[in-house]
Amino acid sequence: MKSSQVLLLLAAALTGAVSLSANSLPSDPVRLRVDVDRAVLPAGSTERAVVKIGLDCIRLPRREARPPVNLALVIDRSGSMAGDKIARAREAALELVRQLGPRDIVSLVAYDTGVETLIPAQRVGDGRRLEAAICGLEAGGNTALYGGVSRGAAEVRRFIEEARYVHRVILLSDGLANVGPSSPEELGRLGMSLVKEGISVTTIGLGLGFNEDLMTRLALRSDGNTYFVEHSSDLPRIFAAELGDVLNVVARRVVLEIDFPEGVRPMAFVGRDGVIRGQRAELTLNQLYGGQEKFALVEVELSPARPGEEREIACARVSYEDAVNDRAASLSARRNVSFSSSQEKVVASADHQVQADYAANVLAVAKDKAVELVDAGRRDEAAALLRQQAKELRAIGDTYANAAVSQSAAAAAPEADRLEREGLSNAQRKSYRADSTQVKSQQNASTR
Repeated sequence: MKSSQVLLLLAAALTGAVSLSANSLPSDPVRLRVDVDRAVLPAGSTERAVVKIGLDCIRLPRREARPPVNLALVIDRSGSMAGDKIARAREAALELVRQLGPRDIVSLVAYDTGVETLIPAQRVGDGRRLEAAICGLEAGGNTALYGGVSRGAAEVRRFIEEARYVHRVILLSDGLANVGPSSPEELGRLGMSLVKEGISVTTIGLGLGFNEDLMTRLALRSDGNTYFVEHSSDLPRIFAAELGDVLNVVARRVVLEIDFPEGVRPMAFVGRDGVIRGQRAELTLNQLYGGQEKFALVEVELSPARPGEEREIACARVSYEDAVNDRAASLSARRNVSFSSSQEKVVASADHQVQADYAANVLAVAKDKAVELVDAGRRDEAAALLRQQAKELRAIGDTYANAAVSQSAAAAAPEADRLEREGLSNAQRKSYRADSTQVKSQQNASTR
């Protein structure tokens, strides 16, 4: 991809049509919604439903309205990165740096057998010193991945008290971590500790030699993004997409609390690792991006109700740091459902988007489980799992005439056949993990 194409992609990510005045900042960059897979539920029986808590974020009206970023670039320069990979990494990093402003903070960490801070955390300024350090990156040695991420986080911490800054580590690696801690569990724990400090880690796995379980676990536990890049020529595009998110953060340290009244039992989050305590479900997110929607899905069980009865199904509250206006903010929203003995009314009340989001996430969870089963040599069980999930989704699609759910179910069936017949290649396994993680981060284009 040419530099001009990358710049156009960045421009699309950072601007976009908005209904706000270009001279004003939004008073509230987040909108909270509570939706249900069906607004009318069958009366007279215990029923299950899916509650969706949506956080819709406005696109920033102008680029200079964004909060500044505190970014650590952590780049693998081990021997496997030699040649085109390190060259493309340099190119992508240079493009990224050139899109930052002088008040942004950037550090550059490189690792192989050891870890080296090439540029300590500092404001970009004219960027010349940073660009020179990037151009000097050369490959050689082993892969001290854990140490690289830890050092990058240490550089971010130097400005962690700067309240307005968005704190992010971007990790690029093409190899297995073979120096220091190297298991997905250890990197997952590191991610969990960093998100508590307000630091997210985005992982970019390049080629077919990296550990996708480790990379996706680190990103998911720190509320960052994850990418699988099979060909180094795609690196500029991926860096541009990631920068589009980083430069559009509108909220930080997001805490979502959902209270369910008596008669509504929260059973489980779908796709996310939230916490359920009695009648309350809780979820913490690090950052929300302008022009996008993040959401949580909670499956609930409702006690029987009479025809014509209406009751509250959920009350949600979100508190966060408004990164645009630099203040604390909170929102709340409630949602009711009604009950009917008419199947036609139940079907007509379906929210097709909530159902489609549910379908995508249960399939993502099933694919993660299928990977584990294939790894254990149990292809038949992996295939059976996907077939069963496809069958359940097909029933939803048929009952509610939901084309998106039907398409998801239809795509899962041949996947099951292929899994049973061939298993998973290295590239397919990496794609499964990355795609599943991105789906479970539950992030859509916003309508705002």
